[in-house]
Amino acid sequence: MIESKSNQGETTLPEMGSAGAAPLPPAEAGPPPGSGRSALVVLACAGLVLAALAALTLVSRAHARAQLESDTRDNSIPTVSVIHPKRGPAQVEIDLPGNIQAFEESPLYARASGYLKRWLTDIGSRVEEGQLLAEIETPELDQELNQARAALAQANANLEIARISAERWQKLQKSDSVSQQDTDERVATWHAREADVKAAEANVQRLVELTRFKQLTAPFAGIITVRTVDVGTLITAASGHEIFRLAKVDPLRVYLDLPQAYSQMVKPGDEAFLAFSEMPGLSFTGKVVRTAGAMNPVTRTMLTEVQVPNHDGKLLPGAHAMVRLMIKSTEEPVVVPVNTLLFRNEKGVQVGLVDSNSTVRLVSVSVGRDYGNSVEIVHGLSDVDSVILNPLDSLESGTPVRVFQSAAKDSPPAGTKAAR
Repeated sequence: MIESKSNQGETTLPEMGSAGAAPLPPAEAGPPPGSGRSALVVLACAGLVLAALAALTLVSRAHARAQLESDTRDNSIPTVSVIHPKRGPAQVEIDLPGNIQAFEESPLYARASGYLKRWLTDIGSRVEEGQLLAEIETPELDQELNQARAALAQANANLEIARISAERWQKLQKSDSVSQQDTDERVATWHAREADVKAAEANVQRLVELTRFKQLTAPFAGIITVRTVDVGTLITAASGHEIFRLAKVDPLRVYLDLPQAYSQMVKPGDEAFLAFSEMPGLSFTGKVVRTAGAMNPVTRTMLTEVQVPNHDGKLLPGAHAMVRLMIKSTEEPVVVPVNTLLFRNEKGVQVGLVDSNSTVRLVSVSVGRDYGNSVEIVHGLSDVDSVILNPLDSLESGTPVRVFQSAAKDSPPAGTKAAR
């Protein structure tokens, strides 16, 4: 046996053969003292950490679930903006398109047939009442007049013969030289010749009147807007061919269609102001002179006439103008923006109000005049109500809401100008 020493202590080794046999392996070392308790402690600590992590996870998930439920409840309550209705102005401006027409306009026709001898005025010419515009040469009419005058002379001659004969027979009848029958016939012939003379005189007078239409004159002062013939043109009185068109341009008539909502507020004598795109910055003042007194059943508008002076001739008949009317109302109406209205088939026009409990209340309203971005509410609102802006179509009464902000201070004032 060979003894050997090591750091772990003495160990007895078996004998080794002379032939160099391998030594026996050393015996396995056992666990160090106290190592089992340490492993148990580590395992316990790891379990505690895992348990803490699991608890923390459960708490975090419960908190997130509670937060999600709270957010869901909060999101289920709509957030709305509200405004307070404004009081509209007592005077409203309304702009309407108008059509300008001449105060008087007349086509001029020939009453005598013939050829145009000459014309003295052209389009754009300003003429006075009774001014000569053109002359017509009427050879056939002249011959008819000569023939009628000759027929009148012949009728006068026949009348004279009948008169002498009747007077003579009346004298003879007194001495019973002729019969009463013959005398009556002579007297009747005399009266018939008198009638012939009157008929011939009327025919002559008719032709004389026609010859006056050889000269075409202006029936009133105005401006020539149309000329359709030239020298030598054949003119037939019965053809109805227009020769000139004459328009009176001072003053001018302006016709506009007044909406039904304003039909009771516009009266004769109200001022109107005309503006033209081709004359920016210029305004022309006129007056309402009359209305049709009836509504057009198709457009629900009433035809209204405005007269405007045109001494300098700047305004042209047939032009388009924007007419501004100053409409006065008896009280200041309640006005709200158009994006507060709800249109429902079964209940008509409604608005949503927010009460003191932050609950929606839908009310029906009656809409009056339209100002473009805002409308007048005739019935159903007061200026202290909180009106919802841009309400959802699904909004119903009793729905709780959250007021995000009050838009009353930020909302523009009610419009004072209505456009059509």
